[in-house]
Amino acid sequence: MRAAAVQLNSTDDKARNMATADRLTRAAAADGADLIVLPEKFNLLGEHEHYVAGAETLDGPTIRWARELASDYEVDLVAGSISERREGHEKLGNTSVHIGPDGEVKGIYRKIHMFDVTVGGQEYRESATEDPGDEIVLSETADGLPLGLTVCYDLRFPELYRILAVRGARVIAVPAAFTKVTGQAHWEVLIRARAIENQAFVVAADQVGHHPGDKQSYGGSMIVDPWGEILVRAPDEPCYVAADLDLPRQEELRTSLPSLANRMPAAYRWPGEVPA
Repeated sequence: MRAAAVQLNSTDDKARNMATADRLTRAAAADGADLIVLPEKFNLLGEHEHYVAGAETLDGPTIRWARELASDYEVDLVAGSISERREGHEKLGNTSVHIGPDGEVKGIYRKIHMFDVTVGGQEYRESATEDPGDEIVLSETADGLPLGLTVCYDLRFPELYRILAVRGARVIAVPAAFTKVTGQAHWEVLIRARAIENQAFVVAADQVGHHPGDKQSYGGSMIVDPWGEILVRAPDEPCYVAADLDLPRQEELRTSLPSLANRMPAAYRWPGEVPA
């Protein structure tokens, strides 16, 4: 399998964002990618009022575009995430959609962990405007390869990735808009850790550069193998990067160093309270 991560510099200009996403996704498909991952909020990245004005349902123009492109090129496409408007929900969803080569939706994942933090002197409160998801989603590529779906801040929660791995995930997608401050400190090490501990390929597609609201994303989109080796890493610009995933080597690794099989679930107990 050949995988690609598309890196974008999205803003509040949806037409501009979609034009770049279209160009780079088509280029990745033409380069032979079977699986392509777009970044978080690839169609619109800005402030709350931009998301309210530009939110879409999953039968809106952005996902229709993704379905048509996946079908045209016969690829598995993880449409990063979009601000989703849902009937009966006052707040928006941060929603990632996996689309198969037939153009059909294979998996829908709504970001579970809200980015409620203060970093670099800037406050982020995603929960004020977005509803968290409550379902862990394992999808499957056209070739039957189990594909785990996650988004950005999820990367800091190893429980999610371990459950995906135990359920069978061999590749995990990470669409992101990782901040410049946290990305410089933790982006690479977290991606490599999630790959190593779960013996999975991680395809991480990040935003890069400046966005409305004085926000800045780190970039560094990368594909990491189950041994923690970086197969490819993006430069600091909108682009795509691609790499071949050695699935037989992954099988050999999981056999020779069976850390997933050696788990002892009966011994694991969650504390009643977490003093943090």
